[in-house]
Amino acid sequence: MWSRLKRLYKAFVPARAQPDDDWALAELSLEEAHLYKAMDVRDREHAVRVAKRLLERYPDAPSYAVRAALLHDCGKALRPYRPLERILTGLISLDVPIEPLHKGLLGAWQIRQHHPEYGAMRILEPQVAQIVREHHHPVSLWAQRLHEVDEEF
Repeated sequence: MWSRLKRLYKAFVPARAQPDDDWALAELSLEEAHLYKAMDVRDREHAVRVAKRLLERYPDAPSYAVRAALLHDCGKALRPYRPLERILTGLISLDVPIEPLHKGLLGAWQIRQHHPEYGAMRILEPQVAQIVREHHHPVSLWAQRLHEVDEEF
């Protein structure tokens, strides 16, 4: 609960987010680094925390699982996803189509619901893309482990 409140606070004060970009970029391929850098600073901080926790819990985690952890929310970078939109879409769930991607609140609900697919479509490495696609509804082992760790933050 405390980490969710801190994340909410940082939603309104992005300067408080301090992702370990150097560590993350050393883990990612050049193409993946571009996706990571396009992410909001708050999402990058969250992604690094998730990836590092995954490695703490599973020191044998393969590189593709760590990279998926770093990119699991990269689909949110397709359009600005403002703090109030994040809160509203978290409180109210709507079933919205994946395409076309809209502006305004409808687009925010699309990002909330479909960001795993949006992210996976942009990732070249099939194993990384699969884990990102599944991270909210895991099927594979590493998607399950990523989901477990992501839920802690």
